[in-house]
Amino acid sequence: KPIRDGDLLVSIGETFALGFFSPGESTNRYVGIWFYKAPEQPVVWVANRDNPITDHSGVLSIDLHRNLVLYGEDKKQPIWSTNIVTKSNNKTTLAQLNQLGNLVLFIKETTEVLWQSFDNPTDTFLPSMKLGLDRKTGLNRILTSWKSKDDPGTGNCALILNTNSSSPELFLYKGNILWWRSGHWNGIGWSGIPTLSSNDSVMNFNLFNNEYETSTVWGLRYPGASLFSRLVVNGSGSIHRFVSAISDQEWDILGTVPLDRCDNYGKCGAFGKCQVQSGTEFECTCLPGFEPRSPNEWSARNATSGCVKKHGGASICKSVVEFVKVENVKLPDSSFARVDEKLSLKECERQCLENCSCTAYGGIGVKEEVGCLRWFGELMDTRELDGGQNLYVRVDAFELAQYAKKNGLLRNKGIKAIIGVSIAVLLLIAVFIVYWLIMRKKKEKRQSMYIYSVTMTSPYNEESPSRRELDGNTRNSDLPLFELSTIVAATDNFSIANKLGEGGFGPVYKSMCVKCINNSILNVQKNLVRILGCCIKGEEKMLIYEYLPNKSLDSFIFDETKMSLLNWGKRCEIVCGIARGILYLHQDSRLRIIHRDLKASNVLLDTMLNPKISDFGMAKIFGGDQIEANTNCVVGTYGYMSPEYAMQGLFSIKSDVFSFGVLLLEIITGKKNNTYYHDDPSSNLIGHVWDLWKEDKAMELIDSSLGETYPTNEVSRYIQIGLLCVQEHAVDRPTMSTVVFMLGNDTPLPSPKQPAYIFKNAYSSKDRSISEGAHSVNDLTITRIDGR
Repeated sequence: KPIRDGDLLVSIGETFALGFFSPGESTNRYVGIWFYKAPEQPVVWVANRDNPITDHSGVLSIDLHRNLVLYGEDKKQPIWSTNIVTKSNNKTTLAQLNQLGNLVLFIKETTEVLWQSFDNPTDTFLPSMKLGLDRKTGLNRILTSWKSKDDPGTGNCALILNTNSSSPELFLYKGNILWWRSGHWNGIGWSGIPTLSSNDSVMNFNLFNNEYETSTVWGLRYPGASLFSRLVVNGSGSIHRFVSAISDQEWDILGTVPLDRCDNYGKCGAFGKCQVQSGTEFECTCLPGFEPRSPNEWSARNATSGCVKKHGGASICKSVVEFVKVENVKLPDSSFARVDEKLSLKECERQCLENCSCTAYGGIGVKEEVGCLRWFGELMDTRELDGGQNLYVRVDAFELAQYAKKNGLLRNKGIKAIIGVSIAVLLLIAVFIVYWLIMRKKKEKRQSMYIYSVTMTSPYNEESPSRRELDGNTRNSDLPLFELSTIVAATDNFSIANKLGEGGFGPVYKSMCVKCINNSILNVQKNLVRILGCCIKGEEKMLIYEYLPNKSLDSFIFDETKMSLLNWGKRCEIVCGIARGILYLHQDSRLRIIHRDLKASNVLLDTMLNPKISDFGMAKIFGGDQIEANTNCVVGTYGYMSPEYAMQGLFSIKSDVFSFGVLLLEIITGKKNNTYYHDDPSSNLIGHVWDLWKEDKAMELIDSSLGETYPTNEVSRYIQIGLLCVQEHAVDRPTMSTVVFMLGNDTPLPSPKQPAYIFKNAYSSKDRSISEGAHSVNDLTITRIDGR
């Protein structure tokens, strides 16, 4: 039976529908497949994408040659056809739209598949769809973007599974330019996208690379979880990862690539390494043993020419050579590498040493002991990456000596062994002396000493952490323990001159250098304040953090003198830095952490005015796939708390999104949320912003200290993002990954609904903190809220 314009073919379960549609504001007609019951009914496949019908005369049918054909007004010449060649016989040919969204043309009697839409994708990658090469038929499945939201024609961007090397990777092209790559397959996911791994809570990727095919496929980790999900290549050169629950009214963006400027392919050229920087620092450096090819171009922040070998490019084959380990990186483009899954990392090193053309090696899997990648020639598109792997770069004897000197290493392995044994002996003696001193001190003073376990409280338990006696045998292995005498000396006996301020849990002092500490300690993310250690003796309990000289953000944005130091560009950097810090806590950290007290006074600024989120005393850790929790003990600060948390004790990642939205509006306006307005004394900043937004007067909100030196469109976009974050219902707020994407891209934004501004009362403009069993210097403290 033919399908005419106006008819629908609906899949079992009513997940997908096939029919005629007009995209965006276009009046052209296309045959397509779309999500039938999902929000916005996004189109996932288009038949005649480059040949639209200009009226409603379209008919889709099966011809005598078993082809699906689409006719317009001219019924003799098809506008689109499946173009398969079969022998005509009396058997029945059917076309069916299945519950996966795949339109399948098959012979009824034998179920032989003649053609399917999954083999001819457009811009959308659905669960169970394959991308890549079928070696038996020669079919290569690729995704190509739409030209625009009004035109589904073949666009400028394409996602391709590179099958020309022994280590396949996903390549995203923008025109003829290689724009982004996924990294090699490490056995559980694409190495350049750590979130798409066995730990991914939604998606499960697989790679098939054999004599029959080289293809990748993905599926929902929990198929019965009532989720809609899709990957879309858009015309701006990015891939969005969408998910929506059946009960939701919108799609959430769970991930986007490229995510930052270091994701752009070859950002730092051959033998370069990219690391996202804040402030004015250049993100490109050269790998060990290399230097900029064009120093003048690098000084102008153009690294596309890449790096060249030092010392004039002299051969390092016959001289003494070694490898320098470059940690936590997205390994270079594996198109230039050879793969051997059976070699150990040690054997990989040996084979690389024996070949003069081998420039570097690394492991394939997450565990480096398994598999071998060896690069010959250029090392292209290397970037620093949280959760990345180690790259071992070949260097000559001179360069190795320089690195040994720089990193405190010794070049001579014999000397290393002798000194290593000596150090071990000295350590044993030192341990014995320390143990003897501790036991002597315990015997003399008979004084107990206690230490808190330095972890956050359980998300399932509102009680404080238990304390345990430090008896000399139990030590905290993660956090250095300082003696009280050391802290007393460092703060000049807690001199008032060294006092920085007063917080909800006690005073804060500046200390001079306490002692040399390994900088790797709890250095989890550059937008989070680093904790250096603790000191606990008797009832005295202290934490030692890194010192940030510019104090907190509120001392700038709410100060009439200092606010002028933050131009629009710096405010954008601060907003984006805070967003990336919260995203790390919510998504990229080993544990999902809800901050619960994000505000301007809890964002500190370093010497370059780069933001670092601090004060995790009220934070909660979520376990597994947990996304929300409930508490009887509401903590936080009035004006920053989401309504569902303040009134019901329900907190989630969306609670932090609300706080971020308030902070974003404060940074733009230079006003506190709890500032009240003469025309509406019951309205706070959120209400004031909303009123002006509705009247198209949003530019009146801008901090006057900015003058006229700001891009109007970007400011308006940031205000809109702020309003989206402070929506009354949590489901209407974006996730932090979506916020980071919206801040860094120019894609259209949804229209905000009326936001939440529930704290309409006559309190003063000071922060109102709600603390959990802690003293607060604010004038109003509440430890529990009970509904009437």
